[in-house]
Amino acid sequence: MNWLLVVAGAAVGAPLRYLTDRAVHSRVGFGFPWGTLTVNVCGCALLGLLTAVAPADVRLLLGTGLCGALTTYSTFSFETLKLAQNSSRGAALANVGLSLGAGLAAVYAGAGIGHAIWG
Repeated sequence: MNWLLVVAGAAVGAPLRYLTDRAVHSRVGFGFPWGTLTVNVCGCALLGLLTAVAPADVRLLLGTGLCGALTTYSTFSFETLKLAQNSSRGAALANVGLSLGAGLAAVYAGAGIGHAIWG
């Protein structure tokens, strides 16, 4: 029945990704993939926190399910490719650097916060 936890989390994560992406783009425009960056960094922070403190069933629901559907490597890759193809190589490199740097910082921060608060 573990797969039901994953499905339930994903059923929330996928629409949350879409709605967050649209909300971010409505505020800052579509010149740079800020929406995808936002969901990926938030998902990394949550996954770091969950990995540090959550029991296995919660990690399946919120880590694998919600974070798995919320974050998106494929969209990140596609948007980076599109930036590079549209002669925005600097923006493409910035997207890669920001995504990797902020994602790694967020997962470490989430884990650190989890350990600091809940031991």
